[in-house]
Amino acid sequence: MKKYLQRLGKSLMLPVACLPVAGILMGIGYWIDPVGWGGGNVVAMFLLKAGGALIDNMALLFAIGVAVGMSDDNDGTAGLAGLVSWLMTQTMLAPAVVAVFKGIDVAAVNPAFSKINNQFIGILCGLIGAAVYNRFKNCKLPDFLAFFSGKRSVAIVTSLVTLVVCVILFFAWPLIYSGLVTFGSWISSLGAVGAGLYGFFNRLLIPTGLHHALNSVFWFDAVGISDLWAFWGLNGATGTQGVTGMYMTGFFPVMMFGLPGAALAMYTTAKDSKKKAAGGILFAAALCSFFTGVTEPLEFSFMFLAPGLYLVHAILTGISVGLLAALPIRAGFTFSAGFVDWFLSFKVPYAQQPLLLIPIGLAFFVIYFLIFRFMIKKFDYKTVGREDDEDETKVVLANNDFTAVAQTILEGLGGAENVTSVDNCITRLRLEIKDYLKVDEKKIKSAGVAGVVRPSKTSVQVIIGTQVQHVADEFKKLMK
Repeated sequence: MKKYLQRLGKSLMLPVACLPVAGILMGIGYWIDPVGWGGGNVVAMFLLKAGGALIDNMALLFAIGVAVGMSDDNDGTAGLAGLVSWLMTQTMLAPAVVAVFKGIDVAAVNPAFSKINNQFIGILCGLIGAAVYNRFKNCKLPDFLAFFSGKRSVAIVTSLVTLVVCVILFFAWPLIYSGLVTFGSWISSLGAVGAGLYGFFNRLLIPTGLHHALNSVFWFDAVGISDLWAFWGLNGATGTQGVTGMYMTGFFPVMMFGLPGAALAMYTTAKDSKKKAAGGILFAAALCSFFTGVTEPLEFSFMFLAPGLYLVHAILTGISVGLLAALPIRAGFTFSAGFVDWFLSFKVPYAQQPLLLIPIGLAFFVIYFLIFRFMIKKFDYKTVGREDDEDETKVVLANNDFTAVAQTILEGLGGAENVTSVDNCITRLRLEIKDYLKVDEKKIKSAGVAGVVRPSKTSVQVIIGTQVQHVADEFKKLMK
């Protein structure tokens, strides 16, 4: 399971890498026109729409990225399968379609179905696409169906599997969503403690997209709290001085300071050879979190690679939200808990000593940094820049005839019939085999490779160096 989650985390890095700049663009646009959201300024509209093109479709990016990353050979067919699964899910579980299935008015459809476009569904569709691709990419059909053999069958099977998943979600999704709304209504009566529990579960549910259920309880009018609406005077909602904002204030120290502290911890613990690449991803994501409050680029960079760290993050968020709810400090947001909304909330009547969020936030920066750094080193979490994909020493392939190298390696592995999957990282060819007794390490090394590593009876890693992609390409051709 640990290996599976780490692979899932790595597959998310490609789509995650394009999100920070999108978040920053939206933050700048919102800064220019916080009231009209681009309606009063063409530059703001330009920036908001440019950034929103990615942020609003984050789940779709995850569906494609996960499908490709989790496939055996990172083939684009898997990405197409992930897209097929995503499109079917969004169509079959759309409120208008659900209304037809149930024979009711669309206004009576459970609000859970209006939140089906989320990161969890995107990841789920990606996993479906990858699993179907890995299983059916080499399938052979009778002659009269031969056109649909192999990779052409993947999208067809994916659609069938997705239909089954949609049936399950049709019944399960609203039950889970409604249960969380009920749970949120209950903890709302617990004052600051309830606010802390809300903050904890808000972050814990981010990977599933079900945090929207809790948000509807505390920020909007699901049970009459309307913390966000009341703070800004939206939709006719009114609040209470010293109370309104209690379910938003505690997010500012985490998003503006805590998560950037976590990013610094991950950067300082990255391998020296990977610090530059890790820094590019982490610092951009940290800036996005601080400035705009868009945290997904940073959170998704470690939630699967190091689930323990994400649990700590959820706990610290709960502490922050609960603590700030108990203190005479109030701030609010309409976009997210970043610098932009913190600054804009100064002029709101319900704001209360928002400057005190700075020293509290700095304290959380230190706490996040120290805890994340300690846990990463203690438990050897494979966060950004700490992956075991690259050898510490530089490797140079001795033979530049990539086809010959691949052929020799394949022979040393016992032939194509003994290899079940092929993958590669930056310097290694990663292979899964059936019978470890058929592996001839001497034969493999005769190809001029730097070495052979055997992590288990079914895994073989051939250390090739930076030219591994060329060898992997030839190896896959020989496998066919």
